[in-house]
Amino acid sequence: MVRLLWLLLLSGILASGCGRGGSFGDIRNLQSRGENIICFGDSLTEGVGAGNGEDYPSVLARQLRLPITNAGWRGDTSADGLARLEKDVLARNPRLVIVLFGGNDFLRQVPLSETKRNLEEIVRRIQERGAMVALVGTRLGLFTDEYGPIYKEIARKHGALYIAEILKGILSDPKLKSDGIHPNGAGYRIMAERILKRVKPLLEEADRRR
Repeated sequence: MVRLLWLLLLSGILASGCGRGGSFGDIRNLQSRGENIICFGDSLTEGVGAGNGEDYPSVLARQLRLPITNAGWRGDTSADGLARLEKDVLARNPRLVIVLFGGNDFLRQVPLSETKRNLEEIVRRIQERGAMVALVGTRLGLFTDEYGPIYKEIARKHGALYIAEILKGILSDPKLKSDGIHPNGAGYRIMAERILKRVKPLLEEADRRR
């Protein structure tokens, strides 16, 4: 009986470790020879609503102590991102690209199937260039979460790191937002911390395998 309890406890510990991202064997291009980390997205990446240096890529760069390129552009849909992917990402020798799109697709009522197709193409082309992808998801909609499962499915299918619900609890707290759809500096710091929690172990594992 004691032995059984120990086995159950051990299996729980192992499962817990894997759930936190302890193993990254399924991440494509883990041994990427690229050099740069690029944050690619819309106004949430650009940092609309925050002061200079308060956008999440800047905060993340300080936390990681690594240079990070902010390739966010306000108003961009997933289609706009796809259109500038070559110039703003692929041409910059990426090692890891943190992708965050979807909010403007939702606001402009872009068909869900079109958003999914664009995101998949963005992920596919980045990976073809030899870089890792971290796909950041966010809950969109008041009553249902139609986008969350799409982010998760794309990440699983293509071997990308999935970071879920990046805005959870931020836009519902007046102290963390600058307007109805953008965080303030404090909100962006929380976003950066959530991304750091997933990306730092990935980079550490990638460094071990280089």
